[in-house]
Amino acid sequence: MRYNEKELQALSRQPAELAAELGMRGPKKGSVVKRRLVKLVVNFLFYFRTDEAEPVGALLLERCRVAREEPSNFSITMSSCGEALSFTGRRFRR
Repeated sequence: MRYNEKELQALSRQPAELAAELGMRGPKKGSVVKRRLVKLVVNFLFYFRTDEAEPVGALLLERCRVAREEPSNFSITMSSCGEALSFTGRRFRR
């Protein structure tokens, strides 16, 4: 599936089904936890720097596995590459 940058930016501005401010750690060992605003719109998880309106990136949530790591942690593993992104957070808001 192909999307261009303008389509994704327009989609990221739509009302969120769920949104939260979370700690996000990349797939590399030793990655630093960064605070990100994440927003679920349809089947895309957009993530933003907390002080910016444009998304830093987006994850297409298809063929992936979400696993609870601890009561307030979860990870998303993409089946295409096998790498996991880890998230830490306590509350989601609609």
